[in-house]
Amino acid sequence: MIEELKQNYGYLFEDELLNEINDVGAYKDIPEGYQLIEIGDYIKSMPLLVSGAIKILREDTNGDELILYFIEQGDTCAMTLSCCLGQSKSEIRAIAETDTKLIMIPVQKMEEWLGKYKSWQRFILQSYHDRMGELLQAIDTIAFLKMDDRLFKYLKDKAMVNHNDLIHVTHQEIAQDLHTSRVVISRLLKKLSLSGKIELHRNNIKVIEL
Repeated sequence: MIEELKQNYGYLFEDELLNEINDVGAYKDIPEGYQLIEIGDYIKSMPLLVSGAIKILREDTNGDELILYFIEQGDTCAMTLSCCLGQSKSEIRAIAETDTKLIMIPVQKMEEWLGKYKSWQRFILQSYHDRMGELLQAIDTIAFLKMDDRLFKYLKDKAMVNHNDLIHVTHQEIAQDLHTSRVVISRLLKKLSLSGKIELHRNNIKVIEL
């Protein structure tokens, strides 16, 4: 695990901290679609992503989901940090977007390292800043973009976190993530296809304009 840590976090953390992470962290292989965190859970550890991507979602009072952002290799989740440090229940759902490798850090060490390592403190603060920016972008997308623009942004985001312009996703899954109906998504996908921004295939979607 230490080699993967150095490859993904060596430019951020000093060797002493990398060795501590290696000693106390729990290495996990997570398959695509696996739910890591459920709304209402108490979170006792924080993920450091070694590879793959995780989708972070919220849920309304009717049980409908809305995607907030993705976290990728070298990232962590600010919502997880907040729940860990505040010892409060999770307000988000986290699902593996792809097959993912991660290291789970115990909450006690998270707090200890904030005072012990400046590099860890900078990493946590930068993570908060990055995730807050993505949350504001998600709000702007919902408030100001038309649904076809939201859909195209969603497709481009998925292509980027998957590092593949060919996306394997159903119309129903897109509708759930964007909090709309499958009929609306199918209609808008055809519109995007006619404009040359995507190609629709039987079991996947290819994003042309990235």
